[in-house]
Amino acid sequence: MKAGIVGLPNVGKSTLFNCLSNAKAQSANFPFCTIEPNIGVVNVPDKRLEKLESLVNPERVMPATVDIVDIAGLVKGASKGEGLGNKFLANIRETDAIIHVLRCFDNDNIVHVETSIDPIRDKEIIDFELQIKDLETVDKRLERVKKASRTGDKVALKELEVLNKIKEALESAISVRAIELSASEHEEFVKPLQLLTDKPILYVCNVDEASAKDGNAYVETVKKAIAGENAEIIILAVATEADIAELEDYEERQLFLDDLGLEEAGASKLIRAAYKLLNLQTYFTAGVKEVRAWTIHVGDTAPQAAGVIHTDFEKGFIRAEVIKYDDFIAYGSEAKVKEAGKLAVEGKEYIVQDGDMMNFRFNV
Repeated sequence: MKAGIVGLPNVGKSTLFNCLSNAKAQSANFPFCTIEPNIGVVNVPDKRLEKLESLVNPERVMPATVDIVDIAGLVKGASKGEGLGNKFLANIRETDAIIHVLRCFDNDNIVHVETSIDPIRDKEIIDFELQIKDLETVDKRLERVKKASRTGDKVALKELEVLNKIKEALESAISVRAIELSASEHEEFVKPLQLLTDKPILYVCNVDEASAKDGNAYVETVKKAIAGENAEIIILAVATEADIAELEDYEERQLFLDDLGLEEAGASKLIRAAYKLLNLQTYFTAGVKEVRAWTIHVGDTAPQAAGVIHTDFEKGFIRAEVIKYDDFIAYGSEAKVKEAGKLAVEGKEYIVQDGDMMNFRFNV
């Protein structure tokens, strides 16, 4: 599962990527700095791991991770191949969610590809390119479905209705994620098309340091613009986050954040937001060898969660022993949780909850 960072050239994408990842993308004051997509495996900040570590005292701690992709900046005409557009659009198609960086600060020393600062215009430029590409995909599918619908096939007729609704919306500059569709319509007819504007999206308003806590006028315009889009938004002073990321000492970082009136680095909030955007959640395993956070999809069953550790665990799944995180913290150990009758034994139908602590019994 990957989240891709997109935006116009020179809005702070690569600088943001550098904050999030140990991989260092080139970052410079000119367009098309990023040509090949950079991929970083980013640890997901989770204070629950710290508490588990203090109680279990394991040899090592392994956090959950999420893949972040730094995609080169799009420009007008990308859907027609301008500025290596087709390659960039293909890179976006390969991601599962989009982190769209919008420049929401003034600085004459940093060149903007459109020569002025207007985050709504910037958003609309990229929206248009993605919508045009989606329209091409929908039109191709419509050609096939129209033929099938002429026979009176009920499924084809329903798909024709859904596709026409999407086509009309895209032609009106409305992204697919903003269209009202039933869960079954989306699953059967929309999801297989892998439309770019159907991907879940998080808008990152890149602000100056003074606006890091409360935002600014640019941010307010973005909030209004995305109100009906079923999207998330976060405010981040990317240049400041880069400075924070350079500080190796924890206390120095905290002093920096205190000066800004922030409780934690915005990069940490963004990583968690990306994790949520990808519809991911965490369960834990805890022992003296290792305390580990495992990444699964929201709605996964116990056998599916077991399969993340090893496919044999899923194939030979017998049962799962489940302790709620809060119970483990309250009682302090697995033994005391058992004594209190708080350990549950669950079967194949159990839907894993975020924060569950699990042991699996299996037979291969």
